[in-house]
Amino acid sequence: MIASLLQALREPEYVHVLINPIPVYGLLIAIIGLAIALVQRSRRAQIATLILIALCAISVWPVVHYGEAGYDRALALSDDQGQAWLKVHEHRADEFAWCYYVLGVIALLAIFLPRKWPKAATLLALVTLLCSLGVLALGGYIAYAGGRIRHREFRTELAPPVPAETDDH
Repeated sequence: MIASLLQALREPEYVHVLINPIPVYGLLIAIIGLAIALVQRSRRAQIATLILIALCAISVWPVVHYGEAGYDRALALSDDQGQAWLKVHEHRADEFAWCYYVLGVIALLAIFLPRKWPKAATLLALVTLLCSLGVLALGGYIAYAGGRIRHREFRTELAPPVPAETDDH
């Protein structure tokens, strides 16, 4: 069992599937925590959840990396509609991954700027919360296409076309 797990961890498409929930589900959990921290007016809880938001945002880097590394194998294993959804998924990830990095910076600013300007702490945490909600929506948009690559039961529509100039593969 351990040998097969270690083998699976050498396959980038498996690692991608394993870690891709972090930027979506992890961010959702951190958002809930930050909302609670803001209601309770607990700066310690705000810092903890802002750290979680930054970590979830940064986690998009390995998710994208392993997704790109496993693209060819996922393409080969997919039917025609799965391949179309894979291209849409890749296009959306390429188009919006930067939003996660911006969110990570915003969360870090919300942690460190209040050291110099303590009265800005709540406002910065609120801005981070609002930006997190937007990035979460984008993550869901990306994941929507990703879930249809290998799962025919989720396909209720045909994959939308991807602009030809943005298709890297």
